[in-house]
Amino acid sequence: MAHIVVLGAGLGGTIMAYEMRAKLGRDDRLTVVNLGSIYSFVPSNPWVAVGWRQREDVTIDLTRTLARRDIALRPEGAKKVLPAESRIELNDGSYVDYDYLVIATGPDLAFDEVPGLGPTAYTQSVCHVDHAMAAKSRFDELVAKPGPVVVGAVQGASCYGPAYEFAFILDTALRKAKIRDQVPMTFVTPEPYIGHLGLDGVGDTKSLMESAMRDRHIKWIVNARVTSVERDMMHVEEVNDDGSVKARHDLPFAYSMMLPAFRGVEAVMGVEGLVNPRGFVTIDKHQRNTAFPNVFSIGVCVAIPPVGKTPVPVGVPKTGFMIESMVTATAENIAALLQGEEPRAVATWNAVCLADFGDDGIAFVAQPQIPPRNVNWSSQGKWVHAAKIGFEKYFLHKVKQGKSETFYEGLALDVLGIKKLKAIHMDPAD
Repeated sequence: MAHIVVLGAGLGGTIMAYEMRAKLGRDDRLTVVNLGSIYSFVPSNPWVAVGWRQREDVTIDLTRTLARRDIALRPEGAKKVLPAESRIELNDGSYVDYDYLVIATGPDLAFDEVPGLGPTAYTQSVCHVDHAMAAKSRFDELVAKPGPVVVGAVQGASCYGPAYEFAFILDTALRKAKIRDQVPMTFVTPEPYIGHLGLDGVGDTKSLMESAMRDRHIKWIVNARVTSVERDMMHVEEVNDDGSVKARHDLPFAYSMMLPAFRGVEAVMGVEGLVNPRGFVTIDKHQRNTAFPNVFSIGVCVAIPPVGKTPVPVGVPKTGFMIESMVTATAENIAALLQGEEPRAVATWNAVCLADFGDDGIAFVAQPQIPPRNVNWSSQGKWVHAAKIGFEKYFLHKVKQGKSETFYEGLALDVLGIKKLKAIHMDPAD
């Protein structure tokens, strides 16, 4: 009898638990360790921040759902992962031992790395549903008293899609409120060009994103380093390709939403052999940590090097299909180990993304996510907005029902017309 523990119950961790359960025997145990019992559908947070969704629309209590699948839940949360002992210390002082651990914590949000950044200071966030709810209150204030808006991401960020989404969703919401003409908007990003996305672009995202911003009268600053934020003022350095300062901008704002850089969570930070200096879990091609071979990791918390050198640090995103690919490979590999075999499954790390703009959007497919690619495609249209709504409803239904089938592969096959987009492959060299 084996005990598998999944640390984290976000997009990756929840699906990991469902898929792992399907691979285990009747006598094997599966436990999810998470801070609280609530699953929150993070992709909908930009809609929450403008009042298009409520908290209850995008959250699910996992207590009964996991119990129905014979998955134990420890909602105390993790204080420290102790991989040398194959155990986790929980926040209440108790311990959970494991035979295999899957770390799926997501990131810690490094607001403190930029003075004045974050929802406890002067800017808003859509990284958490609580942040999005706070952002909605400030959005209401903006509607009542219009003024300048600054949206984007700071240096070291690795998730740019939500920043673009929120800029365009905010534009749509302000137009519906008939005050867009009173709200000048500026997009600030460390990316070397609009539409880079931490991936050196996908298809024609550069021209598509730039065109969409021009159409919606959104100005932008790229190669941007946010030095500090004060009440109603953001200080930004725009740098040249060699990293020298090209210009300094003092941007007044009545409302600002800026995505922070990510780092590893406190429970794994500083564990030698497990994480890199930034706190991200180091893994091999089988999602397995080399220092502690009974530890696997998936999702935003894994270490991935940047696509290329940029004047301002730009991280690589971990997109939904990429995460589901990691989930499938990890489940296959732990199942193989339980059967006395060696891991062979390798995640393909393809990207299938829907970026909603409030009334239309941009979709892109990168196969693989990191260039060079076999598929490098992007397209814009109102159908993307409709598809994002469908994605939300389907995924929340899947989580409620405790199902593990991947959504993105079906989307790529059925909607985008791609003939073959496998979630994993088996490495013949192993």
